[in-house]
Amino acid sequence: MTSWTKRIPFKVDIAGIIEIMGASLYSRADTPIRELIQNAHDSILRRRQIDLTFLGRIAIRQDAEAQTLSFTDDGIGLTAEEAEKYLGTLGIGITGLIRRGRINTAESARSDGGSLIGQFGVGLFSAFMLADKIIVESRKSDGSEAVRWEAGVGTEVELSSSSREELGTTVTLVLKPEYADYARNTELVEKAVREFADFIPIPIFLNETKQRANVINVAWFDPTPEAESLELALEDYFGETPLDVIPLRAEHPVALAGALYVTPRRTPGFATDTTVTVTVRRMVISRHVRGLLPDWCLFLRGVLELNDCSPTASREDLVRNEKFVEVRDLIEQKLFEHFEQLAVNQPQKWQSIIAWHRYALAGAATVESRLRQLLSQTYRFNTSQGSLTFTEIFDRCQADPLFESDADYVIWYNSDRRQERWANGLFAGQKTPCVHTFQSFEETLLSAMAADAGLSGHAIDVRVASPSAKNFAETILAIRDVEAVGKEWQEFFSALDATVLTASFQSNQPVMAFLNERRQLKRTFDELKKEGNIPAGFQRLIDQQLANDNVEGNEVLLNRDHRLVGRALQQSTKHPLASVLRLLVVSALNSAGASVNTEAYQQQADDLDWIAETLWGKKS
Repeated sequence: MTSWTKRIPFKVDIAGIIEIMGASLYSRADTPIRELIQNAHDSILRRRQIDLTFLGRIAIRQDAEAQTLSFTDDGIGLTAEEAEKYLGTLGIGITGLIRRGRINTAESARSDGGSLIGQFGVGLFSAFMLADKIIVESRKSDGSEAVRWEAGVGTEVELSSSSREELGTTVTLVLKPEYADYARNTELVEKAVREFADFIPIPIFLNETKQRANVINVAWFDPTPEAESLELALEDYFGETPLDVIPLRAEHPVALAGALYVTPRRTPGFATDTTVTVTVRRMVISRHVRGLLPDWCLFLRGVLELNDCSPTASREDLVRNEKFVEVRDLIEQKLFEHFEQLAVNQPQKWQSIIAWHRYALAGAATVESRLRQLLSQTYRFNTSQGSLTFTEIFDRCQADPLFESDADYVIWYNSDRRQERWANGLFAGQKTPCVHTFQSFEETLLSAMAADAGLSGHAIDVRVASPSAKNFAETILAIRDVEAVGKEWQEFFSALDATVLTASFQSNQPVMAFLNERRQLKRTFDELKKEGNIPAGFQRLIDQQLANDNVEGNEVLLNRDHRLVGRALQQSTKHPLASVLRLLVVSALNSAGASVNTEAYQQQADDLDWIAETLWGKKS
C-alpha cells in the first residue's frame, strides 16, 4: 500500500459562516449596528492615543433610494496593507490583537488597549446579516493613500485605490431587500444606537443632524456622583422612581463602577433570576445580565460598568470566568455593607424597603445567613405583643426552669391566621409572645434565626402553640391534670372529628379548641379527591406530603373547673346539659376556624331542639 500526504488550504463558505453567525451567535438583526459603532469607536480612540487633543465623531447615514446604511468615523484609518490583512480574515481583529499585545503600533506603544472594545475580529462580517455587499473606504492618518475594500457574500474580496481625502473610515452596507427598512426608518436606527451605544464617550450623529443621538454622560459614571443627580438619572433611564440608590465604585480587586437602586415594583416571590444592565468600556453588553447580583437582590435594578469582565463572542453576555466571580462577590459585599449601614443610619428608609419587599427579603433570608443576621434585628414579625424583631422576641422567651430542663429559651408560634385572635387571648399577660408565622417561609425564617442564636451556646426550642406541644399546657395555659374524657363522652363528640380532653384551668373559660392545620388541609384534599377535582400531577404532590402522614385531629379541652362543664360531665350524655356542652364545643371549634361537617351541624340542630323542648317543658 502506497502512503501519501497532501496539504490543502482551509476552504471557508462565507455564506455558511454568516448564516451560523445570524442564527447562533447573534440574537438580534440590529447587531451589525452595534459592531460597526464599536469598530468606529476603537478607530477614534486609537487616533486619540497619538493626538491627545483629538475628539472624534461617528456619523451614521441612511440612503433610502440606494438602500444603503453607512458608518463614518474620523479615526486612525487603515492602510491598504492593513485592510488586506485584517478586514478580509475572519477571526483576526486589529483591535483585539492590540489589546492582547500581539502587534505593536505607534498608538499601542502608548497604551495597553484597555479602552478599546473590539476583540474577536468578526464584527465586520456580522454586517452580512443585513447586507448583500460591504464597502469600506479608509485613509490612515500617517499620509498613506486611501484604500477601497469591497466584498459580497462569497470568497472574493476586491481591493483597490480610493479617491477618499478625509482621514478615517466609512463602512457602507448595501442592504438586502428584506432589511431595506434600515435605510429609511430613522427610528429603527436611533433605537439601536440608544440600546447599544448611549454611553460611549464619542458623539454619534444620524443623517447629518446637529443633535447627538447618544447621551454619553450619565451620573452613575461620575467618580463622585451627586445623590440627587444620580437618582434622577436612574429614574429617567429606567422609568421608575428608586426607593433607595446604591452607588458602586471600586478599582481593586476588580474594576467596578455604576449604580444600583431598589425598585418600587414588588417582586412576585423569590424564585426569579436577578438581572442588571452591564456596559464594558461604555458599550452596552446586555440589559439583562444574569448571575451578577446575589439571589436575594430580586428588588434591585441598575447599570454597572465592568471593564475587567470579558464579553462573549456575541457580545450579548459576559463570560463566566474568574473575573466574573470576583465582580459578583465584590458586589454582594458592597450591598451588604450598604444595607447594614442603612439599617443603622436611616432605619426608617430600611423599614420602608422591608415593608415594600417583605416577601422577597424574608424568603431569601431563609438560606442567606448574613441577610438573616441583618433581618433578625430589623424584620418585624406579627406577634401577640405587637410587631417585634427576632432579637426582641428572643429576649422575652427565656424558659421557665421549673418546667424546662433542656431549653434555655422557648419560642412559641402560630401558623394559622384563623387562630390569631385566640392565640393573642391565650398569651395575653404572658411575658412570652406568640409569633404569628402566617406566611410559610416565616416559620422557616423563625427557626433559622433561632438556630443562628443557638450557635452562641443557648439551647433554643421553637414550638407550635398547641396543647400537645411540650409544656404548653403548663407554662402558657396553666392547665393541670389533662386526661381524655370517658368512652361515652368520646362517642358523644365523635362527629366533631376532634380529640376531646378534660383539664383544670381558668374557671371563667368553659372550652378551648386547638386546630391542627395540617389535618384540616388533609381533610380538604381528601374531599376534593373524592369529587375528582384535583389534577393528577398536583395529587402526586399531595400524596408525597400528606398521604402517609399520621396527622392527629383537632383538640378540645373541657374545663372541669367550670361550673357548667363540671356538672355536665357528672351527668349522662342524654341529659340536656350534654347538648349544651356539645354546642359550646362546636362554637369553640367554629371560633378557632375549624370546618364542621354535615353530621355535626345536624347534631347541633338536634341539640337546640332538645334544649328548647326541655326549657319549654320546665316553663309550662
